[in-house]
Amino acid sequence: MQSKHLRLGKGFRPAFALRRVQAAEMVLAPGDSEGGPDNAHRGSDQWLFVVSGTGLAIVEGARRRLRAGSLLVIERGERHEIRNTGRTLLRTLNLYSPPAYRDDGEPLPAGRRPRAPRGT
Repeated sequence: MQSKHLRLGKGFRPAFALRRVQAAEMVLAPGDSEGGPDNAHRGSDQWLFVVSGTGLAIVEGARRRLRAGSLLVIERGERHEIRNTGRTLLRTLNLYSPPAYRDDGEPLPAGRRPRAPRGT
């Protein structure tokens, strides 16, 4: 078993990964965004759950409003951007299958696994 307390501080941080799934936290300040027209995960599906705040997801040109409780699935290869459109922090929990990032937050090449997790 692995566990970790998520701080949900500003930015993007992988939490930990197993062979097939990775958890990460993302926090965007008002007006900030992540991704863009060229952002896509070649080898991973992304599940994004909004913990708090409001925002906008643009996936392959389709727009979806985000608010606390929203669950969004971005399939591998879909271009996407997440924007904070509110006045407070947009806090999300993201799951990637298979893992998409190294421990330091840099993208993994498609089909690669991150290093074993450190202490929790």
